[in-house]
Order: sequence, then structure tokens, then C-alpha cells
Amino acid sequence: MRTALRGLLRDRRGSDGCSDLRENEQIHIWNIANGERFITYVIRAERASGIIPLNGSAVRRAVVGDLVIIAAFGLVAETDLDSAQPRLVFVDTDNRIRELRSTIPVQRAEG
Repeated sequence: MRTALRGLLRDRRGSDGCSDLRENEQIHIWNIANGERFITYVIRAERASGIIPLNGSAVRRAVVGDLVIIAAFGLVAETDLDSAQPRLVFVDTDNRIRELRSTIPVQRAEG
């Protein structure tokens, strides 16, 4: 079973130099639309297609049109923690990059 969805990732062309995700790299997908969270791996999509391919049981956890967050993690030596920064890639509904960030805004209490 296979499906493809659009979300916060680009096909191979779009991810080069941007998110640095590699084929077969483990990723976590958090589906905003239905609350599903699952772990899978990067599958290369057709160049310039703007899709995120899913295979196997992951197919049942997301559908085309779902807004998702895709996260990958790395180990950082304790001596490098102060200089380590996240790489955040925000895309539009067609998976075109609209913003790149290296910081996460401070979360403020409502009030």
C-alpha cells in the first residue's frame, strides 16, 4: 500500500541544503489533522513533485491534505550544545519554501 501527502517537507530537490534530510533517515511525523504520531523513514519522491511518500502502515496515519510536522533528531556533544541550532523549514500548501528559521520563538502564557 502506498500514498503520498503534502506537508512540512519537500521532495529531494527542495530538501537539498534546506532540511538536510537523507533518504532512509528516521523521521517522526506528527499529524496535526488527526493527532497521529508515528516514526518512519525518508523515502525519495520524484524530483520537483512536492510529495512525501509513505509506505506500509504509515499509509493509514495520514492522507493527502493533512498538515504534518516532520522532525529528525541528531546527537550533539555536550561541548557543542551552546552552538547547536535547529533547522526549521516552513512550506506553503504546495510544499514551496516560505521561511527558514534557526530558532524557536519563546512560548508565552496566555493572559
